[in-house]
Amino acid sequence: MVETIPLSPFKIVVEGIQEAGGEAFRFCYQCGTCETVCPWNRVRKFFVRRMIHEAQLGVVPFEAEDLWLCVTCRQCVERCPRGVEIIDVMRAMRRLLVPDGVVPASIPNLRGIMTSLASVGNPWGQDPQDRPNWAKGLEVKEFTEGMEYLYFPCCYPSYEPRLKKVSFATAKLLNQAGVDYGILGSKENCCGESVRKAGNETLFKNLAKGNIKTYIDHGVKKILVSSPHCFHTFKNEYPEFKVQFEVTHLSQFLFHLLKEGKLSITKAFPKRVTYHDPCYLGRHNGIFDEPREVLRRIPGLELVEMADNREKSLCCGMGGGRIWMETAKNERFSVLRLEQAIAVGAEVLVTACPYCISQFEDSRLILKNSEAIRIMDITEVLEEVI
Repeated sequence: MVETIPLSPFKIVVEGIQEAGGEAFRFCYQCGTCETVCPWNRVRKFFVRRMIHEAQLGVVPFEAEDLWLCVTCRQCVERCPRGVEIIDVMRAMRRLLVPDGVVPASIPNLRGIMTSLASVGNPWGQDPQDRPNWAKGLEVKEFTEGMEYLYFPCCYPSYEPRLKKVSFATAKLLNQAGVDYGILGSKENCCGESVRKAGNETLFKNLAKGNIKTYIDHGVKKILVSSPHCFHTFKNEYPEFKVQFEVTHLSQFLFHLLKEGKLSITKAFPKRVTYHDPCYLGRHNGIFDEPREVLRRIPGLELVEMADNREKSLCCGMGGGRIWMETAKNERFSVLRLEQAIAVGAEVLVTACPYCISQFEDSRLILKNSEAIRIMDITEVLEEVI
């Protein structure tokens, strides 16, 4: 039996959801289109419209797992005939239930992540002084006023061993192209995207304001990012604080470097490759072509498309704060995505998102043949052929 907390009068809850940014629930007429496209319903039942109806009624399930399932992939929003911003409703309900960082005991990992982000600015509780250590051995300068670009790797490529290869490859490419850039390392925090989607608005604002102050103090105007989640946050959410940075994702930037002749491909990559569109690069921000154009320029590389691609790309499952929550092996739609890649004969699955790489690498290990496919970031592929 699912426990719910009927806050009386229910009108107060409804108004609370509206004030938290979820007023879009008013337009839902319960057609169920959202449930037909939600990736969760490929692996289990997730009653999206019931969640929306609970918001309309002011009956918010606290311990119910459903509230924490939404991966904010935007499939439902794109297909909704009424244009309901379902992600905003889900986030608003979480915000109502996560005052001051309090989260249900059923997702203990998220509690620890929020504590670490609040105390040291990264999700693993690592020493902030270690944030720039990925760049050791490379000619990467500290950002100073007057430099053209700040490179913001994201927490994953800054600390996590597998993803450090992405930031390392990125720096080598930027150096090769003669890009005027630097990093701020220990002076910056997590962008705050995942905890905002998980409902901790206060923590997000603290992280964002800290970064904004640092960027303004150092004269940052242009930001290069490895993560689509950071890209979306800097580009679309930091302007809420009356600032506007020019934000570019690395897949876009690499395409322009190749187009302008600042990077020259000298080797072949004789592999059958498929490209996975990250939700926050593709559906959320409309970037589909540049990553594919980079791959098409590589000699020997055969690019093939999976069953679900571009606007209909199948989410890896790590958005909406779920990067910090455990997903049962038999409920990972990342496994379905790997199976789609293998089905088209791909030897390498290429993407452009640290969250996707982390999830695919983990899910690859539970396949019958874990060596059936290789997972690479687009920067890693390009670094191999430059």
